[in-house]
Amino acid sequence: MSDHFEAVFSCFLRDDTPDSVLETLRWHLGLDDEEPEGLDAENTPYPLLVPDSNSRLPGGDTASLRRTVQEFTTSGERYEWELFARCYWVDDFTLWLDDLLTLIAPHVARPGYGGHIRGEYGTDLKTITFRGGTYDPVGI
Repeated sequence: MSDHFEAVFSCFLRDDTPDSVLETLRWHLGLDDEEPEGLDAENTPYPLLVPDSNSRLPGGDTASLRRTVQEFTTSGERYEWELFARCYWVDDFTLWLDDLLTLIAPHVARPGYGGHIRGEYGTDLKTITFRGGTYDPVGI
């Protein structure tokens, strides 16, 4: 029997995030069907953030990646990429969590909370925290 989790990713990525990272995220989110060039299939065998229309999570799964204005400055608008995903994960997906966080971490715009993992029926959150281009181990 498999364990199941609520996986939430919520952070802003810098506007200069490389196209290769954005392409990989779009694939993970199910926004692009084609597997990105150079993706290591052994460490990333399938998309991890695709919303499931039959999710057992209250409110369902959701995923988005969009470029948004964060502030208006005297030199113009400042943009960041808003990443949000809430998915129902089977325990096998947690095997690739570090690879996903390693992809995101160097491009996170602001340190701090970046999401959480919670057992399906649990109340204990394993918080994802980004700082200095890396992340604190989640330890599932």
